[in-house]
Amino acid sequence: MSRLYDSIEPAVIEEGMLLQAVEEQGPKYEAGEIVKKEGIDFDYVLHLRLDFKNILKIDNLWCFIKLTKLQLDNNVIEKIEGLDQLINLVWLDLSFNNIEEIEGLDNLTKLTDLSLYNNRISTIANMDTLMDLEVLSLGNNDINDLRMILYLRKFKKLKMINLAGNPFCEMEDYKTTVVVYLNWVEYVDYALVKEEFRENALRKMQTSLDALVESEMKIQQKEEEQRLMREEYKKDMEAYVESFKDDLLYISLYADDVEGRKLNDMPGIADEMIYFKSKILAVSNQIFNFGTVEHIRIKDEVDTFWQCVEDAKAENKELSTKAFNEFIEYKDKTFENLTFVTEMSEYESKMAEFRKKLEELHDKQLTYEMQLVDQLEDVIKEFEHNLRDLVSAFTEGFQGLLANCRDLESQHHEKVMEVALINVETAHKNEVEDVSEDLRNLFMDKDTLVNAVTTSHEAHLLKIDHEEDKMSQRIKLWIKNLLKRIHDEEEVQRNRDRIIEITNMIDHLREAIDNLEGTVG
Repeated sequence: MSRLYDSIEPAVIEEGMLLQAVEEQGPKYEAGEIVKKEGIDFDYVLHLRLDFKNILKIDNLWCFIKLTKLQLDNNVIEKIEGLDQLINLVWLDLSFNNIEEIEGLDNLTKLTDLSLYNNRISTIANMDTLMDLEVLSLGNNDINDLRMILYLRKFKKLKMINLAGNPFCEMEDYKTTVVVYLNWVEYVDYALVKEEFRENALRKMQTSLDALVESEMKIQQKEEEQRLMREEYKKDMEAYVESFKDDLLYISLYADDVEGRKLNDMPGIADEMIYFKSKILAVSNQIFNFGTVEHIRIKDEVDTFWQCVEDAKAENKELSTKAFNEFIEYKDKTFENLTFVTEMSEYESKMAEFRKKLEELHDKQLTYEMQLVDQLEDVIKEFEHNLRDLVSAFTEGFQGLLANCRDLESQHHEKVMEVALINVETAHKNEVEDVSEDLRNLFMDKDTLVNAVTTSHEAHLLKIDHEEDKMSQRIKLWIKNLLKRIHDEEEVQRNRDRIIEITNMIDHLREAIDNLEGTVG
């Protein structure tokens, strides 16, 4: 089905091929010669045609970062790859190749026109990020399941689709199904869908379409609920309280407590279990609310800090820009006046004055930067102090509430032990009825029963300790990473970049002076 080159050696995309293609498709005549002499910058190429090159593997296109149109049709490509960096592509032609699977397109989110005509594709999939698609050609492939078109219902911007030449096109209801299920598409297989045909098709399949829409709505509703749950869980994690929502802590106490689950069925323990659960739930709710409120306070502090940083940088940039613009005005005026100077002494005087003012600009820019460094250092110190106070208050409050959990567990342990010992006495009198074999065995030996109660208690305390350690470690790591980002990645790197920027700016202006003096000399 695909175009094959049996007599020519398959090729890969190499720099020589790219240079030749760009030269052939670039400016002609004198303009073309100038481009060749000055060199070709792939960064600025917008359109690239690599058709009929016998290309087997897509490679070496990463440098075409501004490319909007790429033509790779009529080659022997077997796999869609090497396109991740071409994020500005809006038009891609991969027709007449040997591609078997739609893949490697995730980053091409701006794509509006995609042709995969005449390949070996059997499944329509892996295009979820291409929500801007308007034109899609999948004709002359190996797609035989008509239900595949349901995947295309998510592409609401589609105006034209070509599926002709696939096995499923032989089905009697092919065109009707496509028109009904993709009822916003204007052209199917290069033909305008007439309204009369669309209306007749809809009448024929209205029941089926209604059922599909209802099913999709249920799926969308479920996906939305899951998305909200994920967002909610993420918020809870950021506040370190995800383990304390509803009855999660209570459930976790018994998750690995085999002995405790047995003891919960003891005669006479039911009221205690209800009481214990209610108390644990109450403390869990306190922890959850406390953590949520404190997280908001911490987040507000962080947001205020970043806003202060941005305000300081903006104010500093305004001063720096003003000084630079004033100097540029002075430079332009000075260079213009120099064209009328005839005396060498006057020329040298003006150039000396210019160089002096340039050095003053350099010193002024560095002074502004040092002022900003000092200002940000003070802001960072104050923020770090406030943040540690807030985190300390959060940690202490969190630990205090968990201490309440431990107290409740200890009280519960005493009650469980009391009930257990009563059951031992009852068991020895053969008065225990309707209990599991596991419990009956425990009641037969007092030491075994006491060990089971103690083991359950220790498991609960261990779980509470684990939650405290987990919170403490996570918030310490968060502070460490945040402060590292502020000190090293943000401020130090910003300062380095700014110094380099100032140096380059001054060097550029010095070079302008040198060039001017060289011309006069």
